[in-house]
Amino acid sequence: MIAVDLGSNTLRVVQFDCKSQKCTAEYEKIVKTADGLAQYGSISDEAVGRVIDAINEVKAKIDFGRDKIRAVTTQAVRSAANSEAVIAKIKEYTGVEFEIISGEEEAALTLLAVKKRLDSLQHVSKSFVLVDIGGGSTELIFHYSDKVVAKSFPVGIVTIAQSYSALEEIENALPELMLQIQIFCAEIYAAQGKVDSFVATAGTPTTVAAMKMNQSYATYDAQKINGTLLERNELDFFLDKLLSMPFEQREYTVGTGRSDLIAAGILIFKQLYNITGFEHCIVVDDGLREGVALRMCNKL
Repeated sequence: MIAVDLGSNTLRVVQFDCKSQKCTAEYEKIVKTADGLAQYGSISDEAVGRVIDAINEVKAKIDFGRDKIRAVTTQAVRSAANSEAVIAKIKEYTGVEFEIISGEEEAALTLLAVKKRLDSLQHVSKSFVLVDIGGGSTELIFHYSDKVVAKSFPVGIVTIAQSYSALEEIENALPELMLQIQIFCAEIYAAQGKVDSFVATAGTPTTVAAMKMNQSYATYDAQKINGTLLERNELDFFLDKLLSMPFEQREYTVGTGRSDLIAAGILIFKQLYNITGFEHCIVVDDGLREGVALRMCNKL
């Protein structure tokens, strides 16, 4: 099985063996799908070109001809005025047809992958809240022993970073921008009770965890990231550390063109600690692409 996840910032691909339940090949590239989306409301031709180049690059590394493929895309394309044209052009130049999925399906697939990873980590909390901080949206998924409640919100690191000129502006704006997330969390806690633990996935949490493990973007090792515990107060430490680096070192540490996005993401992440009421968080690398692969395998 090949699962393709086109997010607001990154194209992520995994080839998955259903029998062994293991990844046999993977690929990730920053394509900045949502670059300019907050200003113009559409996916730019330049962004579409980067996506096409990345897909053709991964097709040269992973044989797309032998496996069943499901390609999904999320908030950036979901909200773009030219979404149909974008999908058509990508298909024309790569042969890969993307399916726009809802925030609810995105959350369900991400939860599927994260639960599998938590089981392997022997994480035994009966309930947890999972946050998926994406480029164009953030999903909150409350998992209780007998119920799952999830919702997607249009707050993402790319759209936020490109809507404000300074981190201080972002920090001041976030309480209002994330008010609906706060209300949703309060309503769930009032109805179901507070969950036992806080889990996070996607680029910002995994990048901060990588900095904690002294990894760079080039040396990133997901197996060492999975299960990393991040304290709330560590976010300020690693944000300050990132901002104090020379530009070239920042690019090396978190990836080319990602430093401003990760800085904005850390501020969103910190606000999520406040909203959910936790001081520490378990980081998991697995996300939507793994969930797509697992769902395909489950349907065999």
